Amino acid sequence: MPEPDSRPRGCQGCGAAAPAAPALSMAFQPILRCDPSGHGLYAYEALVRGPAGESAASVLGQISADNRYGFDQQCRTTAITLATRLGLLATPAALSINFMPNAVYEPRACIRASLEAAQRVGLPRERLIFEFTENEAMEDPGHLLRILASYRAMGFRTAIDDFGAGHSGLSLLAEFQPDTVKLDMALIRGVDHDRPRQIIIRHTAALCAELGCAVVAEGVETEAEFRMLRQLGVTLFQGYLLGRPGFEQLPVPVLPPQS
Repeated sequence: MPEPDSRPRGCQGCGAAAPAAPALSMAFQPILRCDPSGHGLYAYEALVRGPAGESAASVLGQISADNRYGFDQQCRTTAITLATRLGLLATPAALSINFMPNAVYEPRACIRASLEAAQRVGLPRERLIFEFTENEAMEDPGHLLRILASYRAMGFRTAIDDFGAGHSGLSLLAEFQPDTVKLDMALIRGVDHDRPRQIIIRHTAALCAELGCAVVAEGVETEAEFRMLRQLGVTLFQGYLLGRPGFEQLPVPVLPPQS
């Protein structure tokens, strides 16, 4: 697939003057694979922070329609550059980067800075996962589908974040099957003693497996939740039990007891 080498007409953000995005850095949280074949690192999710480790909320509170394009671009390139500087390439992990669909004007033009950053540091595009949150209201759902299809065609992986808590749900999954579906932590909390949640997660995991999508359980905090999720067919895990976000660090995940 040829590289995007020009900015198509109508890509408003790429060449437009806009207010500068706030200064930022990244924390990284591990996602662990644990299935019958063994366990290991699956990915690190890049999480925005202020330049001295300030909360994500303190940064996101400065984002508006005027500067969200620059913010989205800065998050991507900062995550790629910092993660590789911290040693990502010495691990088997992919890098998962949140993006804002409403900040992408034309997918192939707006991905150029990310591609250039990845090429500079030698990060293969198949090790990049672009995830979007289901909680972000889409101004044009068809535009989101075009973004996802373009990213897949260019060799990137895609993920739906906070699945089960947002605007699209199963209707989005019917239109596009991402590589990864990340279950919202509200479904995970207390799953070890909550039968309705167990039923929902078991059937969601089976559905996603049939569609060819991996499932990540987000927000896993207790060993009991971890054990139950494994019984329900989940094989990818993220949460404080396995590793907290590390500011400008790639934390080593901790595998919980599996008995």
